[in-house]
Amino acid sequence: MNTSSPNVAARLPEHVAAALSYLFGWVSGLIFLLFDRRPFVRYHAAQSVVVFGTLSLLFLILGGFFLGTFLPQAAKVLLLLQRVVEIVWLAIAILLMLKASSGERYRFPYAARYADRAVETKG
Repeated sequence: MNTSSPNVAARLPEHVAAALSYLFGWVSGLIFLLFDRRPFVRYHAAQSVVVFGTLSLLFLILGGFFLGTFLPQAAKVLLLLQRVVEIVWLAIAILLMLKASSGERYRFPYAARYADRAVETKG
């Protein structure tokens, strides 16, 4: 019996692993970034971490933890902005998953340069 089996991520086709790196936002991106060494997958995983990490911070800032505490009178506006961020999150996730699953290295504005660096340093 072979005791040195390759990891599960490496058994997935590249386009599937790249698409899955967007499935649970920055969390799945971070997992694939840490454990998958293929450049195409690392690119999409790094892009996932940057895009969804940024959206998570924005969601946190708009939430009751930060602005809601300091501006309780603006609760309705902040809630509306949170819903907008949720819809944007979903639309971006679908777009990026479709692009990755089709084998395209889609360049999301601003995040792509960080994804390029992740591929260069470990690729």
